[in-house]
Amino acid sequence: MFGVAMINKLHKDRNRQSVLLLILAFGASFICLSYAMKTLPMGTAYAIWTGIGASGGAILGMVLYGESKDWRRLVFIGMVLGAAVGLKLVS
Repeated sequence: MFGVAMINKLHKDRNRQSVLLLILAFGASFICLSYAMKTLPMGTAYAIWTGIGASGGAILGMVLYGESKDWRRLVFIGMVLGAAVGLKLVS
């Protein structure tokens, strides 16, 4: 989720600090994914990882950048998170 925010920061501020923060954010994200794969199957871990990133990016966009907070958008974000939880429950 932090990596997604850093993509936006890099898009606005093209400087070394933005690039470094982006690399660190995605590096930390991959480390967390590899940690999750110690206990979860690869497919489940990746699906949860991408679900959190997609939902988190959408929520950050709403909170920080004034993107639409339409109820349908919130329902679909909830469905993505619910699917990630469901995958964990059946794994």
